Amino acid sequence: MGVITAALVGLLAAGSFAYAYFSPDGMRYPVHGIDVSHHQGPIDWQRVARSGITFAFLKATEGGTHVDQNFEDNFEGARAAGIAVGAYHFFTFCKSGAEQAANFIAATPHNGGTLPPVVDIEFGGNCAARPTAEAFGAELDAFLSAVEQGFGQQAIIYMAGDAVGTYGSVVPDRQRWVRSIIWPPFGQNWLIWQYHNAGHVDGIDGDVDLNVLEGDRQTLQGLLKP
Repeated sequence: MGVITAALVGLLAAGSFAYAYFSPDGMRYPVHGIDVSHHQGPIDWQRVARSGITFAFLKATEGGTHVDQNFEDNFEGARAAGIAVGAYHFFTFCKSGAEQAANFIAATPHNGGTLPPVVDIEFGGNCAARPTAEAFGAELDAFLSAVEQGFGQQAIIYMAGDAVGTYGSVVPDRQRWVRSIIWPPFGQNWLIWQYHNAGHVDGIDGDVDLNVLEGDRQTLQGLLKP
């Protein structure tokens, strides 16, 4: 193996190691969380809590009818473990905002002690159709209006990838959950930062998304519905 080749292999190995184990400064960001769906399979929430995870957002619904098959078990397990829990809805482009809101509200407990509802907006895994920004904005407004009235909390908006550039201009002002793998989300105003999409947490087999809160435990407590 040549010197240059060996150096490149070493750099790649170092980069892979840094990626696998990256975590934001614990002093600056002491509150860590995860977001999960049925893709993570059964979760041992007691072990997750002991690993230092203090909040979790669980996929509840998608589109107008789909309910995540593990949502109920995840919700009950996470709360029993003392983890602050919230739910998210994957917003599709092929159902009306009103239909999607009805699905989300019906499937999700929101009678107190929960984190704000989240709407997940991204192109990956979505319908092939791409509505105009104006049409999308109208459906998102309808969704948010119904959900925020039903939950009694203002929603958090998660946007990722090309959806930001395509629809960001019509998304109303809400607290944001941003995705910035490894690199800090410079210049963005955010509440939650998803910093890893292939992290590992005790109690979960396989990869899981990792997040930090902009704030401390008091900030987290203040997000919970009374």
